[in-house]
Amino acid sequence: MKNNHILEVQNLTKSFGDHPVLKGIDFTVDKGEVVCIIGSSGSGKSTLLRCINRLEEPTGGNVLYMGHDVLHDHEKIGNFRSKVGMVFQNFNLFSNMSVLKNCTISPMKVLKKDEKTAVENAKKYLQLVGMENYINAKPRHLSGGQKQRVAIARALSMDPDVILFDEPTSALDPEMVEEVLKVMKDLVELGMTMIVVTHEMEFARDVSTRVIFMDDGVICEEGPPAQIFSEPKNERTRNFLQRVLKTNITNMK
Repeated sequence: MKNNHILEVQNLTKSFGDHPVLKGIDFTVDKGEVVCIIGSSGSGKSTLLRCINRLEEPTGGNVLYMGHDVLHDHEKIGNFRSKVGMVFQNFNLFSNMSVLKNCTISPMKVLKKDEKTAVENAKKYLQLVGMENYINAKPRHLSGGQKQRVAIARALSMDPDVILFDEPTSALDPEMVEEVLKVMKDLVELGMTMIVVTHEMEFARDVSTRVIFMDDGVICEEGPPAQIFSEPKNERTRNFLQRVLKTNITNMK
């Protein structure tokens, strides 16, 4: 693996029919990094994550995991997905399964873990996200914040190298947002490598190691959060931040 990159995205493109959504995306992610991707709705952020995880097939370009091409090596896609977890904005839990079963089914089926090991591992992560008392509950009995914490525990139960978060707080009521962000901050403290598509600007500013601003299917600017939020070089970045933060950028220094 070159330069410690866990993931490398190279000239990634995606079109739906005649409509280009991603127009040549390039970036890398190193071990322990927290990369937050910000931008307006429709800028291509969620499509980018779905292409990285092969939930959408890119039109062109490459995605390398540990230096290996995962777009064209179909035999290794299962191994790749087990190492690059995904947390969705709408939870995607199995409604007919208990919280514990949601967190053990993939480790047992994909990683071939025995039930005892899978249960012990799942309970450890459910405790980490504060959901250990709900192992027998069904998702329909949980709040949105609780469902998302279970979804995070489910992703962690696969022992991934990277977790992709697709706007993990966008479907939550405001009072539930903070409980999910706290869990994510705890993961940062534990050194988890994360790519986070988010509208939570304070989280991106305070927690990320790098911020990527996307607009109209391209990366307009990327850099440390202090630079992006205080001294953005690109006019589109500046206009976006002034609009969402409702403040003059110079006031944030």
